[in-house]
Amino acid sequence: MSVNALVVEARQATGKGAARKLRAAGRIPGILYGRGRDTLPVSLDPRVLDRILRASGANTLLDVTIEGAELGETVALVKELQRHPLRGEIVHADLYQVDLTRTVEVEVPVHLVGKPRGIEFGGILDHSLREVTIECLPRAIPDVIEVDVTELEIGDVLHVRDLPVPEGVTLLSDPDLGVAHVALPAAEAEAPAAEEAVAAVPAEGAAPAAAEGAEKTE
Repeated sequence: MSVNALVVEARQATGKGAARKLRAAGRIPGILYGRGRDTLPVSLDPRVLDRILRASGANTLLDVTIEGAELGETVALVKELQRHPLRGEIVHADLYQVDLTRTVEVEVPVHLVGKPRGIEFGGILDHSLREVTIECLPRAIPDVIEVDVTELEIGDVLHVRDLPVPEGVTLLSDPDLGVAHVALPAAEAEAPAAEEAVAAVPAEGAAPAAAEGAEKTE
């Protein structure tokens, strides 16, 4: 059996009451859908799904066996999860049946590698965009996109267009979006502006330059 094997059961009953009964029995409701096929309500063990996702990542391909329906072999991605707001456990799952010969759109995390040069001069690394949308064949989905930030100086910005992606992977996120940048701490960035403001204020008792010019004209 595959390490990413997930057994689901086709279900007939839907609605809140049926969902409560499933959860009381240690299972959760979900749906399985895909291109050119009807949506199938299913139930599954949330602990098995959570274990697979924690071990293999959010975009892992699931080898799904459907009990109670003759659909053959099914490979699916998790398209959406609903978790309990307090306990964090999965309470509903949307599974998307993929065609291994067609591309899919997924979100992939961005990992920064290295220590920017700008940090040596007091800069702070701000990782502002942590996921990007890509398109590729299902078996080509990368776990993460890693990018080296060692060369970043203070003021440098790393954009989506700068991200290295594997062959066969297309970035769909806005290429001009900033992924990370090295900035001065807020206090240091504000200091020069404050100094300029103080320098612009005339000393006590001194007349503004425009006023002095007006008196001489008279």
